[in-house]
Amino acid sequence: MKILYVVPNINNGDGISRVIAIKANYLIEYYSYEIAILTQNKGNEGLFYDFNKSIAFYDMQLNGTIFQFFNSFRNQLKSAINEIKPDRIIICDNGLKAFLIPFIINPKISLFLEIHSSLFIEESKRKNTFLPSLKSKLICLYKQFGASQFNQVIVETQESIKEWKLKKGIVIPNPLWFSTDIKSDLSQKNVIAVGRHVYEKGFDRLLEIWKKVIVKHPDWNLTIYGKSNPDFDLVALAKKLNIENNITFHEPEKNIEEKYLEASIYLMTSRFEGFGMVLIEAMASGLPCIAYDCPCGPRAIVENNNNGFLIEDGNEKQFIQTLENLIENENLRIDMGNKAKISVNKYEIEAIMKQWNSVLKREIYFTQIRII
Repeated sequence: MKILYVVPNINNGDGISRVIAIKANYLIEYYSYEIAILTQNKGNEGLFYDFNKSIAFYDMQLNGTIFQFFNSFRNQLKSAINEIKPDRIIICDNGLKAFLIPFIINPKISLFLEIHSSLFIEESKRKNTFLPSLKSKLICLYKQFGASQFNQVIVETQESIKEWKLKKGIVIPNPLWFSTDIKSDLSQKNVIAVGRHVYEKGFDRLLEIWKKVIVKHPDWNLTIYGKSNPDFDLVALAKKLNIENNITFHEPEKNIEEKYLEASIYLMTSRFEGFGMVLIEAMASGLPCIAYDCPCGPRAIVENNNNGFLIEDGNEKQFIQTLENLIENENLRIDMGNKAKISVNKYEIEAIMKQWNSVLKREIYFTQIRII
């Protein structure tokens, strides 16, 4: 069976690129699938993660006005599909254009939408006034309608089913891509966070929290791994907050599992999450985790006061109190870290990919009316 992934890019160090690499490699090596990946604007050049050598890479060049962009997208997408002739197409693009794909391509090909974000995701702070609120609501309705036109929608949590109001959604979490008996000894005065420097990930909120925490604990350090962004300058914010001596920034790390072992606590202050793969990575390394209960991934992974701490979204005071409690109580860190490690066994890659194989081989009946 031949699978075509359609994704904006796979050459960066973000979570979606890692997930696609993990799943595509596994489907080839264990289930003998043929895999092709279609990106846009040289999104497959200079790969960060390792992809199986048998994968066929294709790319679309898209530019111009919104109408030129869409027309080019439609024509090049159809051309690539005609050349590749896939049995299944998996869309890993949650941008607005992706939700038009069911109206573009041949309805005889099984079409899957793989959702990796919250429906309500915002790229920047939205003004709480009438027009921005109306625009946001219309975009959500458009996405929900577009998602309903796919043969199958795959989400990562049960909460996403409710959020997107899906009638034919299937929950398949991201797989835990490494397995080890080694775990952090939780003795190092280092806290870690991982993610791109964007509004969505909420690292500006984390830096505000860290400024208050190091007043009591000036010997602790915060380490952030993720792609820097001049439009969301965290280094400048750290200097403004006068915390640059207690924070270290690194670009994406391919072997991030090694870095978790150098920390004692994992923090997530995201505004939106589809799942939170970094949470299960950190928990597999034995780290106690604190996460804001944002829409809508963390609540599917973290059980408050059981395998980690889930904080009311935006409740900075509660977040700080919980973090200070973990910093000051090594026994609590050890107990919560042990529970965290046990709780993520259900995400082992063999079980997750078995679900994917079952879904991909399932016969799908076509009931949608589409415009080609």
